[in-house]
Amino acid sequence: MSIKTKPLAKAAAAIVMVALVASCALPRVGPNKREIFAGSVMKEGDAFIVAVNNRVTAATSVTPVLSFSEGFVNAGQLGSDTIRPGDVLGLTIWENVDDGLLAGDGLNSTVLEEVQVDGAGFIFVPYAGRIRASGNTPERIRQLITEKLDTQTPDPQVIVRRLAGDGATVSLVGGVGAQGVYPIERPTRTLSAMIARAGGIAIEQDVAQITVIRGKERRTVWWEDVFKNPKFDIALRDGDRILIEEDSRAFTALGATGTQQRVDFTTQTLSAIEAIAQVGGLSSNLADPTGVFVFRNEPEEIAKQVLGRTDLKGTQRMVYVLDLTEPTGMFEARDFVIRDGDTVYVTEAPYVQWQKTLSALTGAVGTANTLASTGN
Repeated sequence: MSIKTKPLAKAAAAIVMVALVASCALPRVGPNKREIFAGSVMKEGDAFIVAVNNRVTAATSVTPVLSFSEGFVNAGQLGSDTIRPGDVLGLTIWENVDDGLLAGDGLNSTVLEEVQVDGAGFIFVPYAGRIRASGNTPERIRQLITEKLDTQTPDPQVIVRRLAGDGATVSLVGGVGAQGVYPIERPTRTLSAMIARAGGIAIEQDVAQITVIRGKERRTVWWEDVFKNPKFDIALRDGDRILIEEDSRAFTALGATGTQQRVDFTTQTLSAIEAIAQVGGLSSNLADPTGVFVFRNEPEEIAKQVLGRTDLKGTQRMVYVLDLTEPTGMFEARDFVIRDGDTVYVTEAPYVQWQKTLSALTGAVGTANTLASTGN
């Protein structure tokens, strides 16, 4: 090789190094702080970038409020022997005369076996007519039949008993020990008692939600609140459907954290510092503690409070910035509430990219020297 070859090899190596740096194709976990801030509305982007402080924390601390309606809370307990459509009743009627309305010759009592409650909730009793049975106890049905017959036969005596059927029932599905249909009995008239009867909660209780569907109304509470607030241990009604399921909220962790993944909520409320801890904390080799970001689509009302503006319309893209190196940074991260669908992103420290650049350059130089040596 001629002497001119060495300068050519060095020039080629220099071109390679420049190309590596200029291409900005070095591997990294995501955008850096400068690139995120470039997406700000102030720089003709489409997101509002907001530094977290006490005011922002207060405005964004919104957590799901789960509660039963007043109708659910104020409903009285059903009797353990409430009759429902489809039940089969047995009736015995005594008449205080020898020749009664219903009794045969020489008898003063009549037994009506297997009187079924129809789909509309009624039974038919001769001379008493249609009697409302569904929703009533056997005792109340006895009173109704007695009142009807009393005008036709003196001092009738009536006994009513359930022969078949469970009476009022509820169904339990989801995260419960034994799914199924259960009768409302004396020990299981309330929500907590019925769930206990079905084997108890079979999922993580801290994030268990109880949904009661009654007719067209559907209401949900936290399982913990059933015990913290006795009014939520509601009385059950015939036909109630009870669904036990885990909280479905989740956030996504990306960037220079211990792991990068979608993470389910494990508590009713979750702070930014707890969210970071859940994914292994900040990576000690990569993370920039001044660049912790929370990406969120913020409802209009909250966005107005955060930004102090009244001209916003609709959901707004918000990027909240946490600087853990500030004197109050850790406290702000502890108080800032993470919500369903949030993305928590931690940027790389600037020196990490610098190290990668140096590594790429030195690697390129080594390759160029090897090529030059080979050429020689």
